[in-house]
Amino acid sequence: MDELWTDFANSLWHDWRGDGHSEDRLLKPEWQTALLESWELHAPVPIPAEDMVTIQRFRDRLRQFAIQLSRDTTVTHEMISAVNEKLKQSAATREMRQDDETIRMVWLPQEHTWKSLLSEVAASFAQTLADGQGNRIRICENSNCNWVFLDDTRNRSKRFCDDKMCGNLMKVRRFRERKKSESK
Repeated sequence: MDELWTDFANSLWHDWRGDGHSEDRLLKPEWQTALLESWELHAPVPIPAEDMVTIQRFRDRLRQFAIQLSRDTTVTHEMISAVNEKLKQSAATREMRQDDETIRMVWLPQEHTWKSLLSEVAASFAQTLADGQGNRIRICENSNCNWVFLDDTRNRSKRFCDDKMCGNLMKVRRFRERKKSESK
C-alpha cells in the first residue's frame, strides 16, 4: 500500500542487502520524473537548486515522524505544525472526477512547483493520520533498508517492507547465524 508521502520519504534509499550503498534519489532527475508521473503530478525537472535543501529537509522530517509513529502512535504538535506549514504554502483546489464507475478526488494546484508538490505530500501524510492509519506506519526491520511503509496486514504484524526481499534476507541471515553458533 503505497502513499505519495511514503514514496517521497523513501527517496532516501539504502541498499537493503547490506553493502552500505545509499543514495538520495531526490537528486536524480529520472527519479523525480518517475515520482511525478506515477502520482500524476507536475513540477519542473530537475528540482531547482534553490528548492532542494527545503525539499530534502521536509523529506527528512517525514522520515523522522514515521520513525516516531512506528514506535509510539502519538501524533505530536511538531508533526501537525510541520504538515500545516507545508499545506499553507500552496494554493490548490480539489475536483471530483468520474472515470467509468470510479469516483476520485483530484488535486488541482494553482502552480506546478515543488513547493506545491510538498503541500500535496503533506496532505497525503495528514490523510494517513486522519484516516486513523498512523498505527500502521512501519520502518523495515532490516537495518540496512529502513524503508517507510504502511502495514496492510490484518493483525498489524508486518515487520519488513517486502517479505520476499528483506524478510527472506533476514530469515537467511538468522539461519546462518544460528548454524554458525551451533557449530562452535
